[in-house]
Amino acid sequence: MNARFGHTELPDEQANALRRAIRLESITLAIMTVTLILVILVAGSSQAMKAAWVEDALSLLPPLAFLVAARFIRRMPTARHPYGYHRSIGIAHLVAAVALLAMGAYLIIDSAVGLLAAEHPPIGVMEIFGTPIWLGWLMIIVMTTTAVPPVIFGRLKLRLAAILHDKVLYADAQMNKADWMTSLATVVGILGIGIGLWWADAAAAIFISFSIVSDGWKNLRGSISDLMDARATEYDGTDPDPITTEIVDTLLAVDWVEEADCRIRDQGHVLHVEAFVVPSDSRTPSLGELGRAREQCVEIAWRIQDIVLVPVESLPEEFLPQLRDI
Repeated sequence: MNARFGHTELPDEQANALRRAIRLESITLAIMTVTLILVILVAGSSQAMKAAWVEDALSLLPPLAFLVAARFIRRMPTARHPYGYHRSIGIAHLVAAVALLAMGAYLIIDSAVGLLAAEHPPIGVMEIFGTPIWLGWLMIIVMTTTAVPPVIFGRLKLRLAAILHDKVLYADAQMNKADWMTSLATVVGILGIGIGLWWADAAAAIFISFSIVSDGWKNLRGSISDLMDARATEYDGTDPDPITTEIVDTLLAVDWVEEADCRIRDQGHVLHVEAFVVPSDSRTPSLGELGRAREQCVEIAWRIQDIVLVPVESLPEEFLPQLRDI
């Protein structure tokens, strides 16, 4: 039996999902660019509108990072990069997380300064075809209109993130959530100014900022953990990846295996697995037996790109500190 270390290409479902994700992120960039232009044209002196513009500008980073990473992951392993280029997804995840966190922190500071200084943001009047129109109405129309695409895109990206196990798409979906929340909170702030509540504008911006910071911090922790080879998790960074348990159970079901455990590196879309087995009766398994056991593990999921199966006298506890029980 020839050695096969794992899957080297995406299955049809995941390959199609990746193509859809690339198209979706390209459309996102185009629409966000138009949104930036519309928002800056009607922003005026509104704190919430300025916050919304900054938030929209930073929203360009996650789709850009994803599109760049999508080009790299297609490259085959080289002598310099023997594990391939899938870790580019982790780098893109870090970029998206930093964008979320930076955006939220900036909005909190900027809006809080305006609130403490008791700034009364004026919203002027614009003349259209000879008719004076309160600029606030134009702001509301723009923010309400631009809130629709992020809602749709966010839901689509969440579905694709689950199929691809893509944490960048998940982070970008969180950014889209921040987009439409910002738009709605901005509308509330503008209406507040319209009825004389000068503080409503800054308060609305601060309210959404804390939600954005929370999402950014969560994704930042997850991206750094992945780059440091922490325990593999689900694409949303919450629960441990069930593949760990499935691999161990598969190996324990092999008749000549007495004990088994593994550790997994999350490479982005795919996984690198190091599995250790203790043969029963201290016998040395044949190459055929090792090959068949490895193949059974590879067939568990498309995400297992590399798997190294090592027979040992006893499980190396210093390398396997009961990760599945944490």
